[in-house]
Amino acid sequence: MSNPDPAWSLGSDDDFVLEDDDTFGVGDLVGGELPPFDEAEAPLIANESAPLPGADPYGLTAPAKRRARRAAMPIMPREDTRSTEQPVPRITIHAVCDRHEISDIVSGISADRRMARAEITIEPGGIEAAVTRFAAQASPNLLIIDTLMQGQQMLHNLDRLAQVIEEGTKVVIVGAVNDIALFREFMARGVSEYIVPPIQPLDLIRTVCGLYVNPDKPFAGRVISVIGARGGIGASTIAHNLAWSIAERQESSATLLDLDLSFGTAALDFNQDPPQSIADALMAPDRVDDVFLERVTTKQTQRLQMLTAPATLEREFELDPQSYEMVIERVRRTSPFVVLDLPHTWTSWVKNTLLSADDAIIVAGPDLASLRNTKNIIDLLKAMRPYDSPPAVVLSMVGVPKRPEIPFKDFAEALGAEPVAAIPFDPQLFGMAANNGQMVGEVAPQSKTAIALDALAATLTGRKPVEAKKSSITDKIPFLKR
Repeated sequence: MSNPDPAWSLGSDDDFVLEDDDTFGVGDLVGGELPPFDEAEAPLIANESAPLPGADPYGLTAPAKRRARRAAMPIMPREDTRSTEQPVPRITIHAVCDRHEISDIVSGISADRRMARAEITIEPGGIEAAVTRFAAQASPNLLIIDTLMQGQQMLHNLDRLAQVIEEGTKVVIVGAVNDIALFREFMARGVSEYIVPPIQPLDLIRTVCGLYVNPDKPFAGRVISVIGARGGIGASTIAHNLAWSIAERQESSATLLDLDLSFGTAALDFNQDPPQSIADALMAPDRVDDVFLERVTTKQTQRLQMLTAPATLEREFELDPQSYEMVIERVRRTSPFVVLDLPHTWTSWVKNTLLSADDAIIVAGPDLASLRNTKNIIDLLKAMRPYDSPPAVVLSMVGVPKRPEIPFKDFAEALGAEPVAAIPFDPQLFGMAANNGQMVGEVAPQSKTAIALDALAATLTGRKPVEAKKSSITDKIPFLKR
């Protein structure tokens, strides 16, 4: 049943449906009787020797090169950088832990962007602590139990917990034994998930996020934010070409959002003059649905669509930061990849958009100002996104004649990270593309710039780079196609 505390309700958050889990503590035991657990010793996995006593007897910290175990239950992948987890809704999460290592992991995930809406509390004591606490107070939306109990003792205490916990509470158990019979008993009692160490914070984040995927809207595209380390460095040009490459070279549907409302150039770069813009959505985010998006979206190609900026100075756009979040969230429900062209400003909504994106790309030039600003942005994102991939850096306008530049190697060494691409200074190529309202991959698909952008798009999509076709005279002069 629903939790009585109004602070735990989702309110007007229509993108998430907080489903009650009415299966915990319901159902008969598999086989009618408890399985013959051996409480004295946990069952060992086949061909595994008994663990040696030491500081980490339960394998909470996996060695760098550990032999793959043949586990009785599937183990979540340790790293899948292309996965997209939807943030959890506004819920309460309470964790009761027997091991301080698990307590530290739960405490650490509270800083993750996907858990930002959740209220997380932690206490020691395992199942016993949970039984005592929730016999006298309301239950949370999600209960995480870390326990060293095994066999009949664990099942007996789990049955005690089911008598005091409210219907609708989801339960995740972090146990100490990997046993299929025990796993089946948990599922029969309505436990949502059972995890066995070694686990990483990202494993727990994905488990929790997976419990709150909206069944009516399970799809969520990957959001890629592109921002310039300084103005005039070509960040918008790279964002537009990247979106085009994802759509046309990687053959995956993509949506480009030009968020530089006053000076955005997406409409110019793609030779479009749409009657409506992304400002229409941002000024009325509550009205944004599939029909509304269809009306304000400009379809550039079969796979690429855009929400362009109004690019007008007739009004000042002072919008609620939450409007940006709501519109981006709606758009990602309709497109596998969403590329955000962010303005070179530092406001609360720009910062929050960078932090909440699945991938962040910083476009910098080989100069001191870019190096300083890029370093500051990277340090911020790493500190506030500890379980995400680090932001990617693209060097732009490399090789301007007679301009002193920081060499690539020195730039990477000072930054502490190697840029993923270096875009050469080529005014003739970019000028021709801009004048034709085309992308670099259309004008010169075999150029170093086009190849570098295609490789970056392939990395972001997790696909193999597509071999570019040679451009014809009609590609370079669009009106000849008529």
